[in-house]
Amino acid sequence: MHTIDCSPIVCVLTRWLSHLGELMDIQKAFGNSLRVARKASNLSQEDFSDVSSRTYLSSLERGLKSPTLEKVQSLAGRMNIHPLTLMTLTYLCEANETDAKRIFDQVKSEVDKIFEKD
Repeated sequence: MHTIDCSPIVCVLTRWLSHLGELMDIQKAFGNSLRVARKASNLSQEDFSDVSSRTYLSSLERGLKSPTLEKVQSLAGRMNIHPLTLMTLTYLCEANETDAKRIFDQVKSEVDKIFEKD
């Protein structure tokens, strides 16, 4: 999997979040994050034809459907980003936040605690 510079995604997401004043449901947050990431990757909905139909992708982006884990992986792969990038954008969007470091610190702490118990 190739990596891309996510700073344009964060920039667009930050501007987009500045227009929101309330929390968003997770399905709509995923859809908006998918759209932001897709556009930041300079891809059209048609560019996902090997992963998904345009109709399904549109339904995801409008927050009408929820993807499976396999679909999240395929969508992220098509954009050359890690699936956790897409999920991080989703949870930032849902909470109307832009600070990914806070989420990463929380996840690292929780994973470390889980491994300590083994």
